[in-house]
Amino acid sequence: MIPRISGLIYRLAAPRSLRKQLLAISILILSGLLLLIGVLQYFLMRDFIYSNRAKSMETQIRSVPHELFFNFLTYTSDGNGKNAGPKIPSGGLRSDGNRRPLLLDAHTTIAIYSSDGTFRDFQQETLSDSTAPRLSDEEYKQLLVHTTERATGKYKLITAEDGSEHLAVFMSLGRPGNAKLLLQMSVDTGPLSDVIMQQLLIFAALSLVALLAGLFMYLPALRKTLIPLSNMGETAHIIDAGNLDVRFPVEQGQNEIDKLALSFNSMLERLEISFHNEREAKEQMRRFAADASHELRTPLTSIHGFLEVLLRGAADNKEQLYNSLHAMHGESKRINKLVEDLLLLARMDGAPQLRVKELLLGEIISEMQPHLLVLAGNRKVIFDISNGISGKYDPDKIKQVILNLFHNAVQHTDPEKGTIYVAMPVRNAHVEVTIRDNGSGISAEHLPHIFDRFYRSDSSRTRKYGGSGLGLSITKSIVEAHGGEIKASSEPGTGTSFTITLPYLKN
Repeated sequence: MIPRISGLIYRLAAPRSLRKQLLAISILILSGLLLLIGVLQYFLMRDFIYSNRAKSMETQIRSVPHELFFNFLTYTSDGNGKNAGPKIPSGGLRSDGNRRPLLLDAHTTIAIYSSDGTFRDFQQETLSDSTAPRLSDEEYKQLLVHTTERATGKYKLITAEDGSEHLAVFMSLGRPGNAKLLLQMSVDTGPLSDVIMQQLLIFAALSLVALLAGLFMYLPALRKTLIPLSNMGETAHIIDAGNLDVRFPVEQGQNEIDKLALSFNSMLERLEISFHNEREAKEQMRRFAADASHELRTPLTSIHGFLEVLLRGAADNKEQLYNSLHAMHGESKRINKLVEDLLLLARMDGAPQLRVKELLLGEIISEMQPHLLVLAGNRKVIFDISNGISGKYDPDKIKQVILNLFHNAVQHTDPEKGTIYVAMPVRNAHVEVTIRDNGSGISAEHLPHIFDRFYRSDSSRTRKYGGSGLGLSITKSIVEAHGGEIKASSEPGTGTSFTITLPYLKN
């Protein structure tokens, strides 16, 4: 239940704007850094001030002659004349009883601890406002063992009886044959703490000013930084299926945004190509259905007309009956050929099944030469075939390709002056089969569409040569199924050249 409530509070409190989120996160991070710096500054500054104060106190102690401190003590002896240890006098710094106070500030205290456990506070001599804080005897004994006369800068914090904190430094004093003494100088840390707190307040005020100034300067910079992202949002808002050619702006000065824009542009380019291909496919399907319907309607209409003539009595006339049956037979063959071509194209569009085997391409063309010469009639045919070129081909499909192209050349060349050139050169890793004629040629506006299904140029729409406009489409599909390609070049009045490029096996 509690995690759900906290999650709801976060969703309600968290800003939805990216700019506000970045601003809030920046403020939190900056505030955390300033807080961390303040905490570190407090401890580091306190240690630094305390260490400096301890060094100055040690320097001050060393500046006072040690004899002065020994005069604080009067040595007496017992009845046997032996030294009985130090005896603390009632007061005074000199043996003549005259008092001379040390020049120390009112918060500094001096005390001496003897190894026999005697502790003497020189509050009267130093005119200090407070008494010297005292440690336990165990602590003093440990200090007597480890403390030397050299200045080290080490200090110890002592809590007095009234609860105040004092900074104390220690120095060992002693003479040969006498008891070892420990000199203690301490100072109240209240004024030092006030200095530290004052500096922390100054730091807090400067941090607050820097935070506010940074925010006022950060907001315009953040707004300017997010301009490229806003531009991408505006561009994405206007893109739809109708204007996929719009691209996101690139090179806006931010590498991440530029990479994102390039990725989106690549995606839009792929979408545009996909939509374009889909529209082209729909358009081709529409044209295909219209052309196929037109091609099938013409022979069916012709057959239907002949049947009506026969039903009206022409069947009684043998000559008319024979002519009608002969015409209907021709139209039925035409329909059958069209249906076979459509089925072949459907199989080639799907998963073309080729019965390939290794054979010599030149031998296939040589076998077709008699048939091609018969189709050419009085036209001149020139063969330039390279022998020994082998590859994996479907012989029936290759023959159909050559026959379709050769038949196309025959249809568009003069029966008496026409010349057809069949060549098979080898180019690098491919073999080419070229069929060129000197016929009427194909105009430039029709040349890019000659491999489209049911496409025929205006000059051939008269059906002078028959055909359904599927021959070149079938030829292209067969060539591509063999891993090759077909190209056409033509100049009106000069002739047309078809070049087939096929892979072959190198010996």
